[in-house]
Amino acid sequence: MPRMSADPPFSPELVLYGYQVGVFPMDDGEGNILWFSPDPRCVIEFDDLRVSKSLRQRIRRNEFDIRIDTVFRDVIATCAVRPEGTWISDQIVDVYSRLHEAGFAHSVEAWRDDELVGGLYGVAIGGAFFGESMFHRATDASKVALVALIERLRERGYTLLDSQWTTPHLTRMGASEISRDEYLARLREALRLECRFA
Repeated sequence: MPRMSADPPFSPELVLYGYQVGVFPMDDGEGNILWFSPDPRCVIEFDDLRVSKSLRQRIRRNEFDIRIDTVFRDVIATCAVRPEGTWISDQIVDVYSRLHEAGFAHSVEAWRDDELVGGLYGVAIGGAFFGESMFHRATDASKVALVALIERLRERGYTLLDSQWTTPHLTRMGASEISRDEYLARLREALRLECRFA
């Protein structure tokens, strides 16, 4: 595990260290990287995923082509475009793109007619996946990407999907909250696993 100096530069190595000790970074909008460890922590248990009837039908009809890691930088850059402002600054985009090049950060993408219409990205370490953000330009595109992510994690032996903070959208999809202590215990167990995302 990488060691952290007293005042380390924001880097891929620092982000990986942060995830392994239970914290994640966000930009405050002024170029300052802040680190968070919510209590409670939001997770999505694979067996608790809620897929509505309409979403299930959309998946059955193959309305979207799901691709993995084909345009990672486009996904994170699109997640950063929000009218209310964003915590995904240029330095976040740069560091996570470098994590992608190193094989740690991944995107799950929903395409329609060869156009990127939804997706999500996060970081995989051991048997844990740390979900960061998602976007959609077509109805249910990000939800289909989330379902595809969970199917992939389950198939490949992952045990923890960290969603950071609870949102109404994630709650509708079956997300729940656990205490920080429980999260850290599960994180330690997940990090012992050797899973391969891509």
